[in-house]
Amino acid sequence: MSPTFKSDTVAAPRATAEAQWVEAELVRTLMSTVRSTKLTSMLLVPLYLALLWGETRTVPLALWAVVAILVLGARAQVAHHYVQYFSGAAPQRLLAFYGRVRLLWAASAAVWGATVWLFFDTASLASQFIAWLLLAGIAMFAVNGLASHLQTVRLYVNVLVGFALGWVAWWAVVELRLQGPYYHFWLMALLVLFWQVLHQAAQRLHRTHRRNFELQYRNIQLISSLTRQTQAALDAVEIKNRFLASATHDIRQPVHALGLYADWLANEPELVRELAPKIVESTKAINTLFDSLFDLVRLDSGKIRLQIEDISMTQLFSELEVQYRPVALAKGLEFRMRPASGMVRSDLLLLKRLVGNLVSNAIKYTERGGVLVAVRHRAGKPCIEVWDTGVGIAPVHQRDIFREFYKVPIHAGTEDGFGLGLYIVGRLSHILGHPVELASRVGRGTMFRVLLKPTDADEAASRASTAIDQLARRP
Repeated sequence: MSPTFKSDTVAAPRATAEAQWVEAELVRTLMSTVRSTKLTSMLLVPLYLALLWGETRTVPLALWAVVAILVLGARAQVAHHYVQYFSGAAPQRLLAFYGRVRLLWAASAAVWGATVWLFFDTASLASQFIAWLLLAGIAMFAVNGLASHLQTVRLYVNVLVGFALGWVAWWAVVELRLQGPYYHFWLMALLVLFWQVLHQAAQRLHRTHRRNFELQYRNIQLISSLTRQTQAALDAVEIKNRFLASATHDIRQPVHALGLYADWLANEPELVRELAPKIVESTKAINTLFDSLFDLVRLDSGKIRLQIEDISMTQLFSELEVQYRPVALAKGLEFRMRPASGMVRSDLLLLKRLVGNLVSNAIKYTERGGVLVAVRHRAGKPCIEVWDTGVGIAPVHQRDIFREFYKVPIHAGTEDGFGLGLYIVGRLSHILGHPVELASRVGRGTMFRVLLKPTDADEAASRASTAIDQLARRP
């Protein structure tokens, strides 16, 4: 489980991410409303023209209609641009786009608010009444459609009602010098009241929108957290499965060798003195492999200390021969080993497992010919080479064979394996600091070379820790 931090430096980015996501979703809601209502907005322009034509000044009315069409057209173009480039954009990019076009809604409100200048006290009372009803409908319609974004709806309402109230006040106070009918003042009072009602309605609707999206964001985060926890549990099961598969893979060879020795002894009892030591050695090899497997599990969990020491090459080859010679001979393969005297600094169990997996694979994928395990020197450093005359590995697969559970297609023998042998080789090679090289020709055979660079205990422990972290982060 991840640790819980109380520092504001951790909480702040999360809060910022939530606020930004919620704000972006509010903008998406507003833009979807604008797209669905643009036709209605366009139809209002000819409706106002039909209502006021002949009852007010023709030139100002025509000029207003042109400006209204231009502003509404610009809004339609913005909506189209949003659909093409920003409907699925990241929150930060979407908010930056909306910040550039937000004033268009203020311009639209100014257009509708300016209609009061056209009809107030110039058109007939019936036309004025209808015009005021249309203006109130536009205001309420705008509140309903724009309430998802509080700053926008406030700006729209302020501009629309501000223009209307401003012109009525100008007409009553400046033009008529307070000598006009009393309903002018009642109208101003009603506009102020209507202004407050619009603000309160917008506030309530916006609060509902915001709470819905905040809840949606937190639900998404909760689902994501539950998904990560479920994946962590599945990963724990997968680690257990990998261990069981690895154990099956590695124990098969010494058990097979032990069975062969037992069969020979049953058929030829007189060979007891010769075979008994080999049976004992094979049994020891099985025990050693068990120890090695459990060590690897502790290595994956970060609970093992590598035993870096000077290893006798002669001892290493002797143990490998006891384990793998009978398996090769049972397949009718020639098995040759060319050891060399000297010492190498590494971890005996892990190095033997690394080379042993290469030998095991060589035997498994070779049907005729043989396997050679030899010590060579390159640039003054010893290396172990494992040669076989098997099926070979095509270049297209050579990079993938060190992946976990990877099996080369159409290779004979892959059906009874787990694809772990070379994966283990790759991990051990990285931890011990013994690079592995590969050369292969399809149908001719394969050569793996382990460069025995001296293992530094501290560096090996660091590489092991890094490997554990990568394994834990793996999806």
